[in-house]
Amino acid sequence: MKQVSAVSSSQMKAMVLRELCEVDTGMEFNAADKKAAQKGKFARKLLSGEPLPRKSQPLELCYLQIPEPGPKQILIKISACGVCRTELDQIEGRVSPPKLPIIPGHQPVGVVARLGKDVTKFNTGDRAGVTWIYSACGRCKFCIRGLENLCDEFKATGCHFDGGYAEYMVISEDYALKIPEELGDLIYVAPLMCSGVIGYRSLKLTDMEDGKTLGLYGFGSANHLVLQMSNFLYPNSKKFVLTRNLKEQELAKKLGADWAGDIKENTPEKLDCAIDTTPVWKSVVFALSNLQKGGKLVINLIRKVDTDKNLLLELQYEKHLWLEKEVKSVANVTRKDGEEFLAIAAKMRIKPRVTIYGLEEANKALVELKSGVSVGSKVLRIDYGGL
Repeated sequence: MKQVSAVSSSQMKAMVLRELCEVDTGMEFNAADKKAAQKGKFARKLLSGEPLPRKSQPLELCYLQIPEPGPKQILIKISACGVCRTELDQIEGRVSPPKLPIIPGHQPVGVVARLGKDVTKFNTGDRAGVTWIYSACGRCKFCIRGLENLCDEFKATGCHFDGGYAEYMVISEDYALKIPEELGDLIYVAPLMCSGVIGYRSLKLTDMEDGKTLGLYGFGSANHLVLQMSNFLYPNSKKFVLTRNLKEQELAKKLGADWAGDIKENTPEKLDCAIDTTPVWKSVVFALSNLQKGGKLVINLIRKVDTDKNLLLELQYEKHLWLEKEVKSVANVTRKDGEEFLAIAAKMRIKPRVTIYGLEEANKALVELKSGVSVGSKVLRIDYGGL
């Protein structure tokens, strides 16, 4: 990745990750965290054995050449890009990108600015978006079954290839999604490309049906959209939200939750289905104790932190797992997930609650995401010039 020193019509702004680090929120560790750090359970380390550096500005603003679309690729002029907890996982080394430097961001939306050779699915000016899936092999047994999310050659946007924290990006037309006009302002479409799509896949994996009870552990960008989806798809079901954040509890009630409380609480009724989006392990233990016989817990997270992993020792087979309870993880998304979800989102006119930042404020957005300052989704509004 070659940085350009001066700005021209062939250059773009981008926020670049150059090294792994701990995102510094400026908040002091509490006593438990300090004790864990002293025991080596908190801080991740570099391969050299040294602790990761702490940074409040993990990304660097750069001027780079606008990429050229290759055969079957489109160049997207990005209007907005959602900010996701997976970016924190990448930056802090829980999901190490295979190459550095890298432009993060896997929720970009915009308009097609240029077509590569042999593109047939898009025209210039079309609204387009990109999800976590950048590409897959298309030939393995998983891809043939429509499970390209499990492909050994799965490549992720903003991780294996440069993503949407920039003014432009390229991607194969086969892995870009057309954005329905009914969804309106692209600022509000950006969070749908990950939080919405992965939330939809999580909901499918629970085997949710109208009349079943649903529990949502954590109420960030994904689950605040899952609640809206489930209200639309399953109007006769009761939905319970569990989060320690009082602002998130308040938002959950405004969005139609039947009850909202702390993740340690017992839900008013046993849960047929549950989705956990929290980075900690305690929610898994609490969710399993709240599950109905035959209930299913789906964990929608690419990584969990290790700070409270010892709580798994409190699992009791007869209380938490017996009577045919199930635990299932969500791994990535497929193109079909994106297509199906955007069709539903257009019908229900889903609209996330967003906090908007400029591209240059990406570091601020990441710090506030980690510290839980604001509720809903966080979106970078990309300011760009002409092509």
